[in-house]
Amino acid sequence: MNAELIAGLDYMQREKGIDREELFQAIEQAVLQASRKSVGPAREVRVEMDRKTGEIRAYAKLLVVEAVKNRHDEITLTDARRRQPNIQLGESIEVEVTPKDFGRIAAQTAKQAMLQRIRQVEKNMVFGEFKDRAGDIISGTVRRFERSDVIVDLGKIEAVMPSRERVPTEEYQPGDRVRALILSVNNASHGPEIVLSRSHPDFVKRLFELEVTEIADKTVEIRAIAREAGYRTKIAVVSKDDKVDPVGACVGMRGMRVKNIVRELAGEKIDITRWDSNVRQFVTNALAPAKLKNLVVDEGRHTVKIIVDPDQLSLAIGKKGQNARLTSKLTGWSIEIEKEETAALGFEERVARAVAEMAAIPGIDKETADVLVKTGFHSLEGLLAAEQTDLAEILGEEKAAAVLQAANAELEKRSPGAEEQAQ
Repeated sequence: MNAELIAGLDYMQREKGIDREELFQAIEQAVLQASRKSVGPAREVRVEMDRKTGEIRAYAKLLVVEAVKNRHDEITLTDARRRQPNIQLGESIEVEVTPKDFGRIAAQTAKQAMLQRIRQVEKNMVFGEFKDRAGDIISGTVRRFERSDVIVDLGKIEAVMPSRERVPTEEYQPGDRVRALILSVNNASHGPEIVLSRSHPDFVKRLFELEVTEIADKTVEIRAIAREAGYRTKIAVVSKDDKVDPVGACVGMRGMRVKNIVRELAGEKIDITRWDSNVRQFVTNALAPAKLKNLVVDEGRHTVKIIVDPDQLSLAIGKKGQNARLTSKLTGWSIEIEKEETAALGFEERVARAVAEMAAIPGIDKETADVLVKTGFHSLEGLLAAEQTDLAEILGEEKAAAVLQAANAELEKRSPGAEEQAQ
């Protein structure tokens, strides 16, 4: 057994880079704990493993006394001087106390201790390799699914992509190769935990850093980013060199740079806009290509009210309000977009009209309409564009479901051909 153990330790040091002395110490500690009963309840006991032969022995430190009262902790002066002639009363001497069946106990425990220590060292090595890589992009292979979480094989370790970090429009199959952002690395008791993300805005940011050399060398900087994963991302960029166009650098010749990123994101749309310290210009850039007639910046409410021609309203707001919503996230300002014909009305008049129109929908009372308008839902279209979870935060689950049902019923009633179908 000893020869096999030494050979195993040599192999682990050579092939896995695990320090041989660490394994020796782990085995000694494990054997000591496992052999307490057979060695005896001595006050101080240590186990030593010969580094060349692998032989394991136990030693106890005994106090030299005239008459032994506790044989596990004491030794007579006569017995002590047989081992160490110059020893005196009151001094301590180390005596071998290896029991007869110690070899069997040691052999079993040594193997277990070595395997356990190897596993722990390997976990520490993996954690050491990944602990500073949070924020990097890594490739792996989809192995399996645990509920809606994706388990990704990174080679030395498996990582998890939680359902909240998945892109809702993407589907994965076992064996698929995926790239993802290392969101966090934690050293848990059972080993390193690596969390991946493909939905985080920083994933898109890192893709641009890898694809655009001007961003990598800090000539162009991404100042802000807003993302609705799977659908659309807006980024705002600025150049530190007047000769370098930041938008053009990100788009690339014939759009190749941004196309490569869009391909990685499975067709997600990307709007690249020029950042500006002037909020009016920044909002104008972010809402392009919609043409804005007027912008009113309210510093106190941190709001930008935008007036557009009726034919520009849908373009400025975007599908389900996405363009306006992402512009708000990108700029950090609340965005209000109105048609020119309603802009002439005073604020109170506009609120009253919106409440009246909302309350006119069967199933929505005036009190609910007032709450909806004051939280930003000014029309039937805006209501239908909302997610039920957003409404639930304002109205509660039950009322939110009832309001959406009423809104959908009103839409069907207003849709072309509804009257003919009713007849």
